[in-house]
Amino acid sequence: MKSSKKAGIVILFVLGMSIFGYSQYVSASQIGVSISQSELLNEDDKGSNYNVELQFENPSLLVLTAGETEFFVISNDEIIGKGNLESFTLQPLDSSFVKGTFHTDANSGESHSVKISGVTKYDLLVTSIDVPFVYYPTEEQAREFIHQN
Repeated sequence: MKSSKKAGIVILFVLGMSIFGYSQYVSASQIGVSISQSELLNEDDKGSNYNVELQFENPSLLVLTAGETEFFVISNDEIIGKGNLESFTLQPLDSSFVKGTFHTDANSGESHSVKISGVTKYDLLVTSIDVPFVYYPTEEQAREFIHQN
């Protein structure tokens, strides 16, 4: 009987850890992103270059470390800019400000609806997960972000 109790405890432990792991994966998939700063560096006939700072909010209980992250600025279903964010670490239930750069094409034109989209790879102890993020800035934030008049 003692071995069946031990097996039951092990099964319950594995089941509990699986449920916890899945719930944290779902939480990590809900990472929030917002623009905290955007600065025009230079502008020429090829396009514009910017420094940017995004704020990531971690709703999970996991420490998430991310390598360099590529993101896209999309307007009216067209990619109008592409950028990179520095490596960063998100502490559990905390937020981090992440610096990066991005470039927009000279012909990006007037935008009506802007979205920032990317995939961040987070390295965990035994695995890594790819978490997509999409952020829809307000019209005012979008204008400021890509410095349109």
